[in-house]
Amino acid sequence: MSRSLERVITLPQAVALYVAAVIGAGVLLLPGLAATTAGPAAMLAWAFDALLGAPLALTFAFLGARHPDAGGVATYTARAFGGGAGAAVGWMYFIGAAIGQIIVPLVGASYIAQPLGLDRNGFFLVAAGILAIPIAANLRGLQVSGRAALGLSALVALLLLAASLVSLPRQHLAAWTPFAPHGWGAVGATAVLLLFAFSGWEAVASLGAEFRRPERDIPRSVILSVIIITVLYLAIAAATIGAKVYGGPALDSISVALLLSSGLGVGAALIAAFVAVVVCVGTINAFIAGVARLGYALARDHAAPDWLATLDRRGTPIAGVLLIGVFAEGGLLVSWLVGLDATFWLALPNTLVLLTYILGMAAGARLLTGRARWLALLSLLLCLLALPFTGASLWLALLIALAALAYRWTRLRTERGAA
Repeated sequence: MSRSLERVITLPQAVALYVAAVIGAGVLLLPGLAATTAGPAAMLAWAFDALLGAPLALTFAFLGARHPDAGGVATYTARAFGGGAGAAVGWMYFIGAAIGQIIVPLVGASYIAQPLGLDRNGFFLVAAGILAIPIAANLRGLQVSGRAALGLSALVALLLLAASLVSLPRQHLAAWTPFAPHGWGAVGATAVLLLFAFSGWEAVASLGAEFRRPERDIPRSVILSVIIITVLYLAIAAATIGAKVYGGPALDSISVALLLSSGLGVGAALIAAFVAVVVCVGTINAFIAGVARLGYALARDHAAPDWLATLDRRGTPIAGVLLIGVFAEGGLLVSWLVGLDATFWLALPNTLVLLTYILGMAAGARLLTGRARWLALLSLLLCLLALPFTGASLWLALLIALAALAYRWTRLRTERGAA
C-alpha cells in the first residue's frame, strides 16, 4: 500500500521555507546595480517585484499541491499545454539556473576580494573555489539540510538589516534627486534585472500537499513572507541609494559590504565577506541539487538526453550535477579570459525565469479553478508587463525554447520510427 505525503508543515515553518527560498546571493549584488541602472526610481522596481511575489507564490503553491512532481513548473505547463510546452519551460529554467551558478560565485568572490586585496587572478580562483565546493558536495550526495538552508537565509537577512541600520547616519535626502535620471523605461528594465533576487517562489510549490492546514496557512505564509522580504529588500535598496554607494561595477558589486564597513569599520567588510561566501556556497548547493533533479525529470519525459537521468547508488542525479558544474566552471573560465563580471550574465537568466513564470501562470489559469485561477491570471498580467523590458535576451530565450521543441519532436519521431 502506497504512503501519502504527511501534512507536517506549520505556518512558521512555511514562512521560513519561503524566505529561505527567495533570499539568497542575488541581493548582495543587485542593490547597487539597480540604483546605477535606474537611480532612486529603482525603488519602484523593487516594490513591483516584491508585490508580484504574493500572487505568484500562491499560484505555485496551489499548483504544487495538485500536481506534485520533480519537474515543477515544467510539469504544470506540460499538463496544461502538452509535452512540448513543458519541455520548453524545463529547458529555459534549467539553462537559466545553470547560468545563475556562474553569477553567484562571482558575487561571493567580489565580497572576499575587496577586504583581502586580491588581484584579478586571485578573484577568479576564489570564484572557482566557491563553485567547486557545492559541486563536490552534491557529487557525494551531501546537500544543505533544511535547517542549514534556513540558517544561511537568516545570515543574509541579518546582514541586510545590519547594513541598513548602520548606514542611517550616512543617509542624505539630496541623494534622492533626480529621482529618475535615466527615464522611466530604466525602471522597467530594472524590474527584470531584479528577478534574480526574487526567483525562488516556485521552489516551495512541490510542498503544497504537505501543509498541515493548507487552506489557511498557504495564503498566510505567502503574505507574511512577502512582507518580510519586501521590508528587507526595500530597506537595503533605500540605504544604498541614500548613502550613494553605487555608480559603477566596483561599487555595485559590494554595496552591502560598503554600507557595513562605513558604519562599523573595516572589520565589518571581513564579516560581510565571510557571510557572503557561506551564503553563496549554500545557494549553489541547493540550486545544483534542485536543477539536477529537473534534468532527471526532463530526461524521464523524453525532453532531454537519457544520460541526464543517470543516478548513482545514493539516488543522486550525478549526470545533471556534472553538467551544471562543468557549464558553470566553464562560464567562470570564459569570464576570466574575456574579462566579464557578474552583471554580464544577468540578462538571459532573468528573461528565462520571466518566461518560465509567464508559462507557469498561464498553466495555472488553465489548471486551477475559483480564486486560484484569478491569482494565476493576475500574476500572468504582472509578468507580461515586465516582458517588453527584457531586450535582446528575449530572442536568445526564444531560441532556447525552439531548440527544446525541436529536440523533443526529433526524439519522439525517432522513437516512433524505431517502434
